[in-house]
Order: sequence, then structure tokens, then C-alpha cells
Amino acid sequence: MSEGEITIADLRAVPHFAADVADRVWRAWWKPKGAPLEHIADLVEESLGGGLMPAAFVAHRGPTFIGTASVIASDMEERPQFTPWVAAVWVDPPFRRQGIGGTIVGHAARAAFAAGSNTIYLCAVPAKRPFYQRLGWSLHEQGVGDHQLDVFALKAD
Repeated sequence: MSEGEITIADLRAVPHFAADVADRVWRAWWKPKGAPLEHIADLVEESLGGGLMPAAFVAHRGPTFIGTASVIASDMEERPQFTPWVAAVWVDPPFRRQGIGGTIVGHAARAAFAAGSNTIYLCAVPAKRPFYQRLGWSLHEQGVGDHQLDVFALKAD
């Protein structure tokens, strides 16, 4: 692993990490559902376009991928009225519990606010509730969908 600072970058600035983002998101949430990696790679590819959304952000130290988070229009079929969402938050296991996840989430949230949103959303398993609440997210709903997820909201300052 190379030495140096951890950088949070828009995926458009470091597109060589697109395969890493797709791989981690696919393994964490989509592979167990039987979705092909190519489907997730196509979604990640959309983050390389010129629009404000979708957008993906990557934490890295030089050439070493560390984590990711995205801003997307919708992350829950059950809540289509909520938009945008911070989604696909992932930090590789060796880098967890170092504040990197919170930094990536904050970066994605600021990007969503900069794009003009006043409220943004995020969903997670209930075990992650303390993490997101420490970051300032408010619990909006509990037990949503088949996976009984928590839905959080964050309002612009």
C-alpha cells in the first residue's frame, strides 16, 4: 500500500476506480440477489456522465481503493417520493473504524446539497443506526421494505 493522505474524489476524476466501486457494491448488495456484476458496472458508469446525479465518490490512498458512496435519485422502491439518496456506502474492511465512512458520506451529502437539494435520504440496516445518527442524520422511518430498513433524512443547514 502506498503512503500518503486519503483522498475523497469524484469518480469522474479517478475513473480507473469504477471497476472497484462496481465490485464492492455488487458483492455487498447485489451478488446475493443474483444480479450480474455487469448490471452494477453499467450503473456505476452512469456516474461518469456530466450530470450532477448520479455521482459516485471514492476514498483512496494513491492507487489503493478504500471506499465509496454515491448520490442517486432513488434507493428504495417503497419510497419513490424521496430524492436524492446517499447510497452504496462501502469501506473496505482494513480501513473501517477510522472515520473514512463518515467522511465519504459527508462528501456525498454536500454534493447533493450543492446540487440544490434541501433534504437528502439514506437507508440502512438498523444496526447502522448509531453510525448515521452520530453523523447528524435523523431517523425518518423504521422497518421499511422486505429488509426492514431504517430510512434517514438530513436537511441542509
